[in-house]
Amino acid sequence: MAHPVILSIDDDPAVSRAVARDIRRRYGDRYRVVRAGSGPEALDTLREIKLRGEQVAVLVADYRMPEMNGIEFLEAAMDLFPAARRVLLTAYADTGAAIDAINLVDLDHYLLKPWHPPEEKLYPVVDALLEAWTASPEAATTEIRVVGHRWSAPSFAVRDFLARNLVPYRWLLADEPEGGRLLAAAGASAADVPVVVTADGKALVAPTETELAGLVGLNVVPAADFYDLVVVGGGPAGLGAAVYGASEGLRTVLVERRATGGQAGQSSRIENYLGFPDGVSGAQLTDRARRQALKFGAELLTTREVVGLAEAGSARLLRFDDGSTLAAHAVVLATGVSYRMLDAPGLADLTGRGVFYGSAATEAPSCVDQDVYIVGGANSAGQAAVYFSRYAARVHVLIRGADLTASMSSYLIDQLDRIDRITVHPHTEVVAGAGEEHLQRLTLRDTRTGQRRDVDASWLFVFIGAEPRTEWLAGVVARDERGYVVTGPDLVAGGSRPPGWSLPRDPYHLESSLPGVFAAGDVRAASVKRVASAVGEGAMAVSLVHRYLEAQ
Repeated sequence: MAHPVILSIDDDPAVSRAVARDIRRRYGDRYRVVRAGSGPEALDTLREIKLRGEQVAVLVADYRMPEMNGIEFLEAAMDLFPAARRVLLTAYADTGAAIDAINLVDLDHYLLKPWHPPEEKLYPVVDALLEAWTASPEAATTEIRVVGHRWSAPSFAVRDFLARNLVPYRWLLADEPEGGRLLAAAGASAADVPVVVTADGKALVAPTETELAGLVGLNVVPAADFYDLVVVGGGPAGLGAAVYGASEGLRTVLVERRATGGQAGQSSRIENYLGFPDGVSGAQLTDRARRQALKFGAELLTTREVVGLAEAGSARLLRFDDGSTLAAHAVVLATGVSYRMLDAPGLADLTGRGVFYGSAATEAPSCVDQDVYIVGGANSAGQAAVYFSRYAARVHVLIRGADLTASMSSYLIDQLDRIDRITVHPHTEVVAGAGEEHLQRLTLRDTRTGQRRDVDASWLFVFIGAEPRTEWLAGVVARDERGYVVTGPDLVAGGSRPPGWSLPRDPYHLESSLPGVFAAGDVRAASVKRVASAVGEGAMAVSLVHRYLEAQ
């Protein structure tokens, strides 16, 4: 394996040489020191490093550079190497910009020029950053290669799982030479894909998500049988609850059935979240929240599906799909919602083979110069349209209403209007899909006239509302007619507390009909469906958990 890279960027050749010289002198035996003269040049270098499967440990960028300043470069670099530690070189006059960059690009440190002597002003900083990078899960992950077919739903499922869990991998087609060689070495054939191969030569044929999680170092087994707080669901509300629960001294475990981040984690750009004026990708926000939860001592379990909840004296007992159980003093339900399936003939069999639910960002590079169809008129659909417009020849947004104003934020509507490649089709719905190995054709219908037309299409992304995943709570906590968990004052009807309520008080604001079980985020009835409100409810739920525990 090649040494990890330390990359320095400065448009002043003298400064660039000095930075590289000082870093190489101390770290050259363990790291490959690379320098670039501009932000665009450095991004090209990072793309090459990414393609080779190498790792980047530290990025050192000068603030004042033409074309692209250091902050802009670091923000772009985060999408390629989110785990790399980031340092900004500044003059004294630019320290204000450096402080602003701490929030914008999650800056780890800024250094004033000159940094001499390096033994006092440079090396201690880089030592600490390298130590933190080495300890991070991403830094320890070796290259994973996935061999599969282009239009294979199981192959897509593996890639999507790795991408949503922020695990870097290399995608190889089974009918290409390198993919064929890997299959032969693994004793597999093209009929066995997907095949996942680690850097040390271990191969898994058609692995389950639990097998994948163990392979890449995700935690799947709880360290204890009993906790102060179990959080079910790893979206913004669940991550918020895990961060606040662990940081306030509660022994906390978060249980997620697939990948942290939820629907928000799939968003290409969230631009109305407080504190990020230039926007933040769902993956970046998820990664920061996950690292924050781990830093405070929360446990994160992946690929564990909760299928039952019961009262066990003063404890609350969760049952997993494998029959095992986990107990806690309190539970926060933050399971969010799932996208509804598009009920049209021909689409079900093409799911994962041209028909996708959610953004499926892994597919974007394959859409180059092709038409992409997006169904839905809410923010998630708008964000996906903006993202896919970077790759596709044209993005068609299909909505049943007359316009987007009823369901999409105005800032997103304005963005869509400014992008020539995006066309919004009002009063339009998908009524059928067809294709052999993959989606090849859609039938669209005008909702006003009933007129139908067929269009050639290989890519359909569906965002048509959502449903809560709460069937496993039936008969345990009160739910409304759509399956959302009812909480707080909504449980008190005509001055009467919910049936079976055992405490001499009304339910707390986010508390369900089972004392000690709280709901936060999209799964809660009448909640505001926004990332910020979900995070806030996760934090609020923890404060109510404290109140509940103090009264026990």
